[in-house]
Amino acid sequence: MQKLYHGAAFYPELWEREVVEEDIRHMQKIGINVVRIGEFIWSYIEPREGEIDISFLINVIKRLKEHGIDTVMCTPTATPPIWMSYQHPERMHVDNEGTVMSHGARQHFCTNNGYFREKAAIITEALAKGLGKLPGVIGWQLDNEFKCHVGECYCETCKVEWHNFLEQKYQTIDQLNTAWGTQIWSQYYQSFEQIPQPSSTPFLHNASLLTMYKIFTHEKIAEFAKEQATIIRSYSDIPITHNATVFFDLDQALLFENLDFASFDTYAVQENVSSYMMLCDLYRNIKKDSPFWLMETSTSFSASLERYASPHPDGYLQAEAVYAYAAGAEGFCYWLWRQQRTGCEIAHGSVISAWGKPTIGYKNVLEVERIRQELEPLLLHTEPLQAEVAICYSDRAKAYFQTEAFNGVQYKQILTDFYERFISLGIHRDLIMEQADLDGYKLLCTPFIPYLSSEYIQRTIAFVEKGGIWIVGPLTGGRTKDHTIQTDYALGELEKLAGVQALFTNPLDGTNTYGEAFGITADLGLWSTIFDVEKGENIGIIKDGVGAGNAFIKEMKRGKGKIVFLGSLPLGSQGEKMVEALIHHYAKEAAVKMEIKTTDGTAIIPRIGKDASYWVVVNMDGKTGEVTLPKKSVDWKSNQILESGKYEIPPYDYRVIKYHF
Repeated sequence: MQKLYHGAAFYPELWEREVVEEDIRHMQKIGINVVRIGEFIWSYIEPREGEIDISFLINVIKRLKEHGIDTVMCTPTATPPIWMSYQHPERMHVDNEGTVMSHGARQHFCTNNGYFREKAAIITEALAKGLGKLPGVIGWQLDNEFKCHVGECYCETCKVEWHNFLEQKYQTIDQLNTAWGTQIWSQYYQSFEQIPQPSSTPFLHNASLLTMYKIFTHEKIAEFAKEQATIIRSYSDIPITHNATVFFDLDQALLFENLDFASFDTYAVQENVSSYMMLCDLYRNIKKDSPFWLMETSTSFSASLERYASPHPDGYLQAEAVYAYAAGAEGFCYWLWRQQRTGCEIAHGSVISAWGKPTIGYKNVLEVERIRQELEPLLLHTEPLQAEVAICYSDRAKAYFQTEAFNGVQYKQILTDFYERFISLGIHRDLIMEQADLDGYKLLCTPFIPYLSSEYIQRTIAFVEKGGIWIVGPLTGGRTKDHTIQTDYALGELEKLAGVQALFTNPLDGTNTYGEAFGITADLGLWSTIFDVEKGENIGIIKDGVGAGNAFIKEMKRGKGKIVFLGSLPLGSQGEKMVEALIHHYAKEAAVKMEIKTTDGTAIIPRIGKDASYWVVVNMDGKTGEVTLPKKSVDWKSNQILESGKYEIPPYDYRVIKYHF
């Protein structure tokens, strides 16, 4: 990194020239050093088909650069102009009820439509060719929030592409029929063209059909992103990203595979601070060779015509910024600079109001800029320390849960709940994708991943044999790549290789089934796997209820390490304690370093430099926090010696602790 960026989304096309000039001067005054422009500008620069004029953008970028403000340039393909959609319903996105989207919002077009792809390529090339080497342009953002407002498309174009996808994947219709088990309910197909899109039916579609259509959608949007990136790279060597997040229907590992750095949007309120921290810990690891960006967050609150969120408590924005920058963010940016006076998001929080005055979040933006300048010398010469504990995140798992919700489970929420146990224990952790390298980790957790590929299982068992500890489950390994039930073992290849024996798989919710582990008794729930007690170590035993006398936590040795099966989810406050005890037990056994402790609501981000390490300690919940230092250290800001012991962290404040190797 050369600098830390503090920025905002900017829409100069919406305002008179005098207002734009006023905004640029104002940004310079308060330290905004980067803006994102162009993401919704298509009709402005191509009002009629084929009449492209980007001179406005060139002038704005030059004026920004003259005031020390860099630009992230966006491709405007999220909002195609009216000339593309008017009287052309065949080009529009169609939902699973058959509703054809109309012009007027964004993402109303089918991104697989051939005409759209052609015009998107033309406008992307015009921008790349005209702006790709312009001083001040430091990055490209593709489109805007792929699949934010829409999921799978059911138009005729997608039907053809769907059949092509299936034929490429399965080669023959017989292989598809076998994989999906289509003799059930007379779903057998004679050709790929007969396979429906999973639109409305009297009851439910085949799980394989539903999940594969989601995977098809993931692959097609990643394909579109790759097309745009390829065009840009023909004219520009500036890094490319996309502003994603875990709520959207994407395979982010596949999407970012062809991009240069990861970025995300979030509007998590303080009450959901663990979600915010989790996103930073995930996007830090998606493209490990590059710092990530938080491309959008609110200065105070988010809003649209439908709803508005509560404003942030005074000071919370600063805590967000400290956590993001310390966790590895190069950019911390707002949506948006000037409040929009028209449209569907007129109530959304911003840096300044539509009439140019400071908003409720303005003074916190000023504080973020002060902190950015304060932290920049340290953060440019250190880097985030890789954790010794990794939690696996999977967009494919999310797709499985969308098909098979296991009684209403939402993948993002249940994973966040699990992640919170590591926060409570003060364990430094990484969130990683399934494709991530496991070198350097000591403890790996893969909760809530119904399908584990053979390649992943083999790679992770190799990690175990070298001495790693792998905690598997709950709800992991019970489904195949085609979203069917395993037929050799309940947990398939994993069960066979681990030598464990699953007796039953069944729900335990509401059955008054209780398990005991680590001296704690808790209610058990969720779709569960119950193990026999003959092989391996029985860590958790069902004491009462369904499956009493059998194991729900099982430990199996493998090489120098262990595989630990968490077959059921412990519930309630006692359940949280049990999961924390499980994590703490195996973290200690794996010799995971847990050198520094904080009170709840205060977070630690370790960083490492050439001759010293640092703990960035930030208060995230607004209550006075406390950090316990295990040895003599140094306060980085004051250079004051800190003896071992407890130190207060005021609400939303932070402290950097330095210690030598």
